[in-house]
Amino acid sequence: MVTKIRLSRDDRIARSRAPQAPKKARPDWLRRAGAWALVAAIWGVVLLGGLLTWYALDLPDIDQALAPTRKPAITVLAEDGSVLATLGDFYGRPLAVADLPKDLPRAVIAIEDHRFYHHFGLDPIGLARALVVNIRAGGVVQGGSTITQQAAKNLFLTPDRTIKRKVQELMLALWLERKFSKDQILSLYLNRAYFGAGSYGVDAASRKYFGRPATQVSTYQAAMLAGLLKAPSRLNPLVNPENAQARTREVLQTMVDADFLDEARARTAWSERNTAIAVRRIGPNARYFVDWVMGQVPAFVQAPDQDLTIQTTLDARLQKIAEAKVVQIADSPAALKASVGQAALVALAPSGAVRALVGGIDYRESPFNRATQARRQPGSAFKPIVYAAGIESGLSADSHMVDAPMQVDGWQPKNFTNRYGGEMSLRQAMAQSVNTVAVQVGEYAGRRHVIDVARRLGLGGEMDVIPSLSLGVSEVSLVELTAAYAAIANGGTGVWPYGIESVSDNSGRVLYRREGSGAGRVLSREAAAEITDMLVAAVETGTGRAARFGRPVAGKTGTSQNFRDAWFVGWSAEMVAGVWMGNDDDRAMVAVTGGGLPAQLWRGFMADALAGRPARPLPSLSVPVARAAPQPAPALSRDDDSGDSERPEQAKPAFWDRLLRIFGG
Repeated sequence: MVTKIRLSRDDRIARSRAPQAPKKARPDWLRRAGAWALVAAIWGVVLLGGLLTWYALDLPDIDQALAPTRKPAITVLAEDGSVLATLGDFYGRPLAVADLPKDLPRAVIAIEDHRFYHHFGLDPIGLARALVVNIRAGGVVQGGSTITQQAAKNLFLTPDRTIKRKVQELMLALWLERKFSKDQILSLYLNRAYFGAGSYGVDAASRKYFGRPATQVSTYQAAMLAGLLKAPSRLNPLVNPENAQARTREVLQTMVDADFLDEARARTAWSERNTAIAVRRIGPNARYFVDWVMGQVPAFVQAPDQDLTIQTTLDARLQKIAEAKVVQIADSPAALKASVGQAALVALAPSGAVRALVGGIDYRESPFNRATQARRQPGSAFKPIVYAAGIESGLSADSHMVDAPMQVDGWQPKNFTNRYGGEMSLRQAMAQSVNTVAVQVGEYAGRRHVIDVARRLGLGGEMDVIPSLSLGVSEVSLVELTAAYAAIANGGTGVWPYGIESVSDNSGRVLYRREGSGAGRVLSREAAAEITDMLVAAVETGTGRAARFGRPVAGKTGTSQNFRDAWFVGWSAEMVAGVWMGNDDDRAMVAVTGGGLPAQLWRGFMADALAGRPARPLPSLSVPVARAAPQPAPALSRDDDSGDSERPEQAKPAFWDRLLRIFGG
């Protein structure tokens, strides 16, 4: 037993006054470090507060950001109603989490943020885990953003990778968590996230890919939609079905790991992979045509905020044929050897409706439209316009001129072959594409008259009043030259090439419908019949023989100087088509003429396009062409100032002597 000894009050006082052992003093550096740490902490808090305040002052208007904003959605349809393209932003119906099948939000949470219901908008555990994974991988392979952060970014911010954007994202995520419930945040995210193919929101994506609202998706479809959020373009099931399937399988496995799905249901869902995507009627890859059409819509409809449906004239079957034939001949050994860099094709109905349009070999490599945007020299493909002016001036297919060396204003036109055939009819000269005769016809009709006919037929652009005008040195586009031939094919009735039939809003109300019949009469029936007769000869016996395919057709070749451009434009009773080949940099091809590869491409397209249809005579030949005895052309008289010609009332004697004197022969 221990006895406690109590000290008296005097003893305690004496002990307290006794000398004490001194306490050990703290090192001076430690006191200074502590003081500086405290100062640094205070300044850190001040600076952080200032930084947050600065970024907070620049936060976007939350009310405005929550309001739906988007580009109007535009659906472009082919003639048969198949979808050619969908443009703009597509938003589906806003849905709450409770409206969706349970597997859809579960799939999104499993693959995007499986701790979504357990964090406060930021997930420190997830950030730490992502940091470890990225360090081990030696790069960024996993993100630490929560669904709340992604919703904040989608709703309020740009995707820029900056410190400012990240800080604001964190601030807004905390605001969202305070303002909304977890289900509301998830709904905001699902209704505004981008799912690829122009679709924003899970309902729009479901309708786009599966042809059904998001309220009706299967487990496999729910997993596919959740998987799209990582890389919407790369995982688009319509474009990259293999990548989309692999990602969907990953999502299903993640759902199993998170106990959102059992193995049996996951296997059942995976078995639906080959039937999950909706079978849609998709038209050909008519991107050049779609771009051309879209450029015209603002002129017809002023509806900047409305979803639109554009009904076009394009024939999906003919477009597929045209695209396949262009690629086929462009990739042929002959084209590669001849340095053919590009090709374009346009096909028109007699009314001017565009049935097929290919603006180049590969839209992905070059979206420049060589059918509508490029202006190139047509060469001899311009001669039908020159001869039409000659016929209006009194010539006929049976008029004769002399193919011989000649000179006009010091310029000497030469034939492609550098040979001369002597006296011949205009029909023969057109068929053989004789340059000297074309120049004589142009000089006889008058250069301004030639330009007038070209304008009436729909050719725009600058045209100089020079002797070489008759040889096609003025640049034209393929679509307008094809339309000029369509006027001849129609018996002289002009057309305006068009691709839009109607434009409607999303309620079906028609905002624009094409009406009218085109340009009206631009050539007499007789003149159109004469030109058609000549162009039939050009295909049957002349430079266009490679275009024959066993039914009545008419057409003309064209080759510009040094083989820079090669053309063939022609028609059957059903359709007018034009072909161009060349190089974008104006580099010469290797001996490519209009009667070679272009005529072959034209024949291949037309033969497949009209396969199975009965042959019909050319309508423009319904007016009989007079087959008169060969007659020399009337004497020529030129106006030296303007290049115009005057036509005497009748032929004068000594015609050839006068002709040779005029042209310096």
